[in-house]
Amino acid sequence: MIDPLSDVIALLKPRAVFSKGISGAGAWAVRYSEFGLPSFCAVLEGRCRLALDGQEPLVLEAGDFLLLPKTSGFTMSGFEPAKPVRMDPRQSSTLGGELRHGRRGGKPDVRLLGGHFAFESPEAGLLVPMLPPRIHVCGVERLSTLVRLLREESRGQNSGRELILTRLVELLLIESLRQVSGEQAPAGLLRGLADPRLARALRQMHGNLAQAWTVPRLADVAALSRSAFFERFTRTLGQAPMEYLLAWRMTVAKDLLRRGELGISELAEHVGYGSASAFSTAFSRYVGLPPGRYARAGAAA
Repeated sequence: MIDPLSDVIALLKPRAVFSKGISGAGAWAVRYSEFGLPSFCAVLEGRCRLALDGQEPLVLEAGDFLLLPKTSGFTMSGFEPAKPVRMDPRQSSTLGGELRHGRRGGKPDVRLLGGHFAFESPEAGLLVPMLPPRIHVCGVERLSTLVRLLREESRGQNSGRELILTRLVELLLIESLRQVSGEQAPAGLLRGLADPRLARALRQMHGNLAQAWTVPRLADVAALSRSAFFERFTRTLGQAPMEYLLAWRMTVAKDLLRRGELGISELAEHVGYGSASAFSTAFSRYVGLPPGRYARAGAAA
């Protein structure tokens, strides 16, 4: 069965894992400015506070997992009053050993594994908004296990390290997104997949991109009237069906052009266009460059 969420994660190309042990004791608080990269943390023991800019504060407890697909500014602290110390996430990445906040000696009040990674896809700006801005999951041991494996693998230099790290990050993303209910998700792909009727149409669109899809044909797949399907899809996904289909076709086309594995005619057929000229016209209008020039620019980069 085609899984649109796996399609999105695969095209995001998560890479370059950094992870670190973090602990805090007594009165402590740290402030990180927005840095945009996806980040995660798993609470191993104890508890702490986390306040993300523009969102309600959270209490993170042992067994909790947090994923931020695009990390905004935030303050993390204990439960005693303390003035936040400003931290640079890129600088702290280079520090060895566990990162300790607050009182240096004695047992910590909280221990976490935290880290960040990068989406290498040039389409991350289009794909990341399909995901919730914050994923907070409680008591899912599989996620904590994946974070521990990431930590162990990132600290070593074993053969196949980069491939294993990549697969672990992909698993981490999919496993955490599985825990998000449709009601929690913003308008977008996750909410659409939580709707059984829209999910049928989404799987067909992703799995049969070469088909000449129309709103009536997709409505038939979803077992809805044309008007009901259009309204439900637009409200749930945040864009009209053919807008979503065009954006996905162009995202796949750009990835294939960068890889250079297909000729223009084959690529055009793969993403649902009857001729290379029709595809080139649509691609140029959408991207602002003809396919050939886009492919050459990608190869040069």
